[in-house]
Amino acid sequence: MAMKLRPEGILLAVAGALAIAMPALLLPGEAGRAPRSAPVPAPIGAGTMPALARVYERPLFGAAEPAEAPADAPRLVGIVGRLNVDAVALVKASDGATRTLGIGESVDGWSLASLAIDAAFFTRGSERVRVPLPIEPGGGDAAPSETGP
Repeated sequence: MAMKLRPEGILLAVAGALAIAMPALLLPGEAGRAPRSAPVPAPIGAGTMPALARVYERPLFGAAEPAEAPADAPRLVGIVGRLNVDAVALVKASDGATRTLGIGESVDGWSLASLAIDAAFFTRGSERVRVPLPIEPGGGDAAPSETGP
């Protein structure tokens, strides 16, 4: 029995052969070798870029506040209340007394300008200082230890 080829069968066989051969035809000269690329020029100003350590020390947004508050600035003990609603700052004055200050109130010549979640901002004349909450060693969240008999 002789088999008669139909035109659809011939077209299907040619399309299959092309589908198998096409990736080999599209690859560059040698299949395993990466294509050559043009050399990449050095970035403009590469010699003037700061050292990586200096980049991490820069402030992320705007000018940095002074790292340490002046010695005569009030010490922040805590912040109580809801920020932007009824928060007050607990500060230790120069005489050692602890006081509560609302926004706009003063102690030792420093006026409380604003409060953040971890700091208070005081002003005296044109001077503005950020006084952070003290950081306790060990995190300060340690639960009291219980000792049994």
